[in-house]
Amino acid sequence: MYGHFWPVLPFRYRQVASELGVLMDLLPDRLPWFIAGPLLGLLVVGFFLFTNQPLGATGAYAETSKAVRRVPGAVVWRVWYFVGIALGGFIAVSLKETGFDPRSGYDILTQSGEGNFGLSLPVAALVIFVGAVVMGYGARMSGGCTSGHGICGTAQRSPASWAAMMTFMASAVATTFIINQVV
Repeated sequence: MYGHFWPVLPFRYRQVASELGVLMDLLPDRLPWFIAGPLLGLLVVGFFLFTNQPLGATGAYAETSKAVRRVPGAVVWRVWYFVGIALGGFIAVSLKETGFDPRSGYDILTQSGEGNFGLSLPVAALVIFVGAVVMGYGARMSGGCTSGHGICGTAQRSPASWAAMMTFMASAVATTFIINQVV
């Protein structure tokens, strides 16, 4: 009834999910920018007020890596934040009436036709993997990811974050232009 993973969920979770089913039907698939943006801004400001720390995915990943390797001094709340990202996505998908709809999101790489690359699945997976490694390296070298610099760093008025964010945006515009004009 509520997703692909429904049968494997514990009974209490299924009961809560059934009660939330009506609520999930009321929620949109995506919040409008004029609601999500201010809410995210309030979250960042509130987080700084209460913890005096930025909220970023790269920091959470790094702390989770430390905790898994049992390095002393790992910040536990960041580990839970990292786990919560994946767990929240899993719960949201499992509560959807349509269930889990597996899709890669990279159809432009694997499908053939005008504007698509038509790569085989192994080649597309390799391209995605190399892209992820380059992104991870860039995030490490720049001291944070796009969300860390673009949301938290700019909120702190960090010149490095403003420069990083402008670089991200310029690269995105240039890449989009190249893909739309050349490919």
